[in-house]
Amino acid sequence: MLAQILAVLIFVIMFAFIISEKFERHYITLTGAAATLIIVFGICMHSMDAVWTSLSLNSMTATSFWYAKNVEASINSGVNWATIIFIAGMMIMVEGMARTGFFTWLCMWIAKIVHYRVIPIFISFMLLSAILSMFIDSITVILFLAAITVELANRLGFNPIPMILPEIFCASIGGSATMCGDPPNIIIGTSLGYTFGDFLRNTGTMALLSLIAAVVFFYFAFRKELNVRTSSIDPRKFPRPVAVLTSFREFVLSIITFICAVVLLVTHAQTGLTVPTIGVIMSVITFLAAPRYIFFILKRVDYKTLLFFTGLFVVISGLELTGVLGIAARGIKAISGGNPYLMIGIVMWVSGIASAFVDNIPFTATMIPIIESLAATTGVSMHTLAWTLSMGTDVGGCATPIGASANVVGTSICAKSGHPVSWGRYCKWLAPASILAMGICTLYIFIVYL
Repeated sequence: MLAQILAVLIFVIMFAFIISEKFERHYITLTGAAATLIIVFGICMHSMDAVWTSLSLNSMTATSFWYAKNVEASINSGVNWATIIFIAGMMIMVEGMARTGFFTWLCMWIAKIVHYRVIPIFISFMLLSAILSMFIDSITVILFLAAITVELANRLGFNPIPMILPEIFCASIGGSATMCGDPPNIIIGTSLGYTFGDFLRNTGTMALLSLIAAVVFFYFAFRKELNVRTSSIDPRKFPRPVAVLTSFREFVLSIITFICAVVLLVTHAQTGLTVPTIGVIMSVITFLAAPRYIFFILKRVDYKTLLFFTGLFVVISGLELTGVLGIAARGIKAISGGNPYLMIGIVMWVSGIASAFVDNIPFTATMIPIIESLAATTGVSMHTLAWTLSMGTDVGGCATPIGASANVVGTSICAKSGHPVSWGRYCKWLAPASILAMGICTLYIFIVYL
């Protein structure tokens, strides 16, 4: 009992500090991890086995960690090294692409195609945000897309906020469609053994329906603000898309690298290459394509996020190995009375509301053992609960400025450009859009899976 109380106390304190944003979040989770290992597992439980289970270092020595053709992924407590290695590999690939000017080129090329007309740019950038976020972390997508939007806004004379807010939302929608799109999906996929194709066939369909609804919603919400006359704009004052590239040869290599990543992710169920293996392969290809810039790329990798994940997984294992998460699962089962519709509603909307105010990454990691227990004791399919959790956390995180890191990045770029976004203005449009998308997903799950 004491171990359970202390595990919960460490988790709650960690969450409170993450929300407060007074300290960098990787320091918070690493401190929580140390407290869990020493106080909960060491002093209270006197269990070195729990410590080693939590650290899960032996998972990387298993053949199935790197190659698992026709083998279901094993679900382990503790640090999910598959998630961390895969994210690190994709970070390296994205930094390599960014260095060549790929993202700036893509945005300028689309703007040129639509003749720098604001409404077509608006719709195109929403779709671009969703498509890129299917394969690239939404933070990176928004970082470059919002910056280009501000530049175009200055040149074309429109307010960038009505364009950046939908871009943020569509990035989360696109990220929900695939296993590598958003960190919660990476955690779900690597923890439960789902493939890229599994996500695309299930969450991908819900994401597509939600994206269509979002484009329509935002078009009618912002069309008047973005109805800027650009007939007198001289295209010659815009840089040629190819001019933003640092090296055409390296640009081509970065596109080839990206295509390789997509092919490997789509086919990994057939090839047997696991996601950490794919992450390592993409890192190697990136370095081989630009050997002179290996150290430059490595310096730009977000190590703080990787450390944040590591500490987080240890704290979550404290809740799992002490039985706290099992108690939470039984609580959800009792509240729903075993009714699958009510259970799905609870998982979807609790996930969405919680993710609007707290980081959806720790919430997802916390919920996975809970839905495992629910699936084992209620008869509701694990697949159904997994897709529900994915859509709830991904979409719900859009509702407030602090719900996801991409939201913070997008609003920060607006503020730096002289267009600060208040909580009221943000929530006025993105909270209803999130509710609309979550409603669509809930209805879809009721009809298709139950």
